Amino acid sequence: MSARALTVLHLAANRWWTGSAEPTVHLATGLRARGHRVLLALIGGDRFETKAREAGLSPVPDLDLRAGGHPWRVARDVARLRALARREAVDVIHAHHSHDHWLSVLARPRGAHGTPIPVVRTFHNVRSVRRGLAASWLHRRTAAVFAVSRTIEARCGEVGISRTRVFWTPGTVDLARFRPDVDGTPIREEFKLGEAPVVVSVARFAANRGHELLLAGFRPLLTELPEARLLLVGKGERRAYLEQRVAELELTSRVLFTGYRDADLPAVLAAADCFALMAAGSDESCRAALEAMAAGKPVIARRVGALPETVAHGVTGLLLDDDAPGTVARALATVLGDRARARVMGAAGRRRAETDFDPACTVEAVEAVYRRLTTPSA
Repeated sequence: MSARALTVLHLAANRWWTGSAEPTVHLATGLRARGHRVLLALIGGDRFETKAREAGLSPVPDLDLRAGGHPWRVARDVARLRALARREAVDVIHAHHSHDHWLSVLARPRGAHGTPIPVVRTFHNVRSVRRGLAASWLHRRTAAVFAVSRTIEARCGEVGISRTRVFWTPGTVDLARFRPDVDGTPIREEFKLGEAPVVVSVARFAANRGHELLLAGFRPLLTELPEARLLLVGKGERRAYLEQRVAELELTSRVLFTGYRDADLPAVLAAADCFALMAAGSDESCRAALEAMAAGKPVIARRVGALPETVAHGVTGLLLDDDAPGTVARALATVLGDRARARVMGAAGRRRAETDFDPACTVEAVEAVYRRLTTPSA
């Protein structure tokens, strides 16, 4: 007898196509492909909603999910969430942010067996795993938590969440979209790169994203490889500042801002000889590095977020033990100075992505936890 399909409600108090957004959509569509009924609530009106609809997910109406503001807004969401869970016979509520985590625990009604509907939480970054009386109260009422990095997993234990309720679910990547056989020629032509060795970095232009360190490390690289180019991919509030910094370092002809790339991001990665990431963002699975590995590019990264368990040092790229510009420069020179070795590293990265970061593996792991939580005790 086949297991029954579950109704799972995902809550993500987010509106932007960043952080938790893409992993949530991947998980929701993966569960749906396995026969489950998936509901998704998010903050509408931006790219997250657009991307969710493109994936065939219609966000549920009537939930605000915005944090802050008047308490009546939270009370209204709690009441509407409780009614939604009852009306749709939800089996599991899966929260992705602290605000929707609190809403879920406050709202959860009792299910078909008279017990509260289980609430689970994915921690996408370590700072979300808080300690204190309020956090402990919340964690005790959370049936399971998923950690996207070993650092987050360890932090869960430090704040008192039982190990039996903590599950490591590494980041995932769209293996069909990001492939080694994508043609990067259009990007090289667009930015007049010719045969230059190219470093690509994809990260929001925001504070603490490591752009300053990367620029400081790229500048001395030019002494050894004067034709090298650095493509900075993304958008954000600090773009003007970074452009000024590039000018101050006299790198204007060597560092190129590509803007935000979406449909052709695989081609941007295909144009690279290596990928560099100096800091983790709001999703510490560091999806950009996973995409580069799937695209067959060696990754140079600091030991932050999930990168220490993602990049195999000396095999799929290089991990940096400090934030000295000289260390960054030497790593870049090592990879760009031996393009044959870079290709071998990139191929190893692709194999690792196929083995360890296939979305199907995470979907199966999460589904197994759902099953355990929704199966009545004998």
